[in-house]
Amino acid sequence: MTQRPAGSVYLDYNATALVRPEAAAAIAHALDVGGNPSSVHAAGRAARALVEQARADVAALVAAPASTVVFTSGGTEANALALESAIAAGAKRLLISAVEHDSIQETTHASGVAFEEIPVDRSGRADLTWLAERLARWDAADGKPFVALMLANNETGVIQPVAEAAELVHAADGWLHVDAVQAAGKIAVDSRALGADTLAISAHKIGGPQGVGALTFGPRAVLSRRQHGGGQERGRRGGTENVPGISGFGAAAKVSRQALEQPADVEEKQAWRDAAARRLKAAGAVVIGEAAPRLPNTLCVATLGFASDTQVMALDLAGVMVSAGAACSSGKVKQSPVLAAMGQGDLAACGLRVSGGWKTVESDWARFVDAWSEAHHRHAARRAPAATGVA
Repeated sequence: MTQRPAGSVYLDYNATALVRPEAAAAIAHALDVGGNPSSVHAAGRAARALVEQARADVAALVAAPASTVVFTSGGTEANALALESAIAAGAKRLLISAVEHDSIQETTHASGVAFEEIPVDRSGRADLTWLAERLARWDAADGKPFVALMLANNETGVIQPVAEAAELVHAADGWLHVDAVQAAGKIAVDSRALGADTLAISAHKIGGPQGVGALTFGPRAVLSRRQHGGGQERGRRGGTENVPGISGFGAAAKVSRQALEQPADVEEKQAWRDAAARRLKAAGAVVIGEAAPRLPNTLCVATLGFASDTQVMALDLAGVMVSAGAACSSGKVKQSPVLAAMGQGDLAACGLRVSGGWKTVESDWARFVDAWSEAHHRHAARRAPAATGVA
């Protein structure tokens, strides 16, 4: 089980969830078993059994057949595998939402393939009218449409209308990829009901280890192996499977699915988040995406003139760990392209992401608000002389 500094508060689960004890135990057991899952002797068969049990548990988390789960090194690789497979299948123009994760954005830019961004409204939801109109005038010379629309945004927690988008994409004979990395384990995810042709998830967002993820695929997707080797993962991804990591992933997926079956617990955690939001709004913060459906654990707020890095550092000094938007930029704090895409560019350098998880308690949220309020008060006091011209 993950340890954290004594007396600290960890509210950065959207960056990495604290490792669940069940996952840690599964990892330790897999390390003890040893063996290569491609070997036919007893140790190899035991390792293979661990991988296949984890595959079934991960599949169950997103209501997909186990045979469609391909283990990867994380959500980033899973997203890239879907996108690059679509290009290999003939996609010559990509449509990606303006609020996609960097792993989609950067892979798209690096591909050299033409692309367009699906705009979002001020709440951060994809403009399906724009998408419908764009698909209606699709040029067959661009191949079948490929659309990437994440299920829930990693910064704001805003949930996208994926099932509705899937109807539009499939009517145009297209391929819909869904990045469900932030959604899995926080809300119920049914890959088939969503209409996802491919769907990516990651272990470390649900209390599993870092460095392992998965891509699931439906009958309309054609995956192309991008990493060659000995034919592992049914020939879809070469390289010896990370048995300890996969085992921890499976254990985290199983306990996360069981937790979702306790709606009262989920509602209670959302109530803690909402209470914190009300206190911050009363102090002048803007709750980003407030009018849209959001993940129950995620709170994104911004306060004009109160820089993200200043907030993060002040809170860290107070023993409260949060993020300034996404935590996937090599530790850098930068303006949020997500807020800019939402038409809130004036707040793009002032966003703060707070995210709870399986170990969070009500007092964690209360302590965060107390620490933020104190930091905000100090910040306002420093700005007051400058605003009034007082030396």
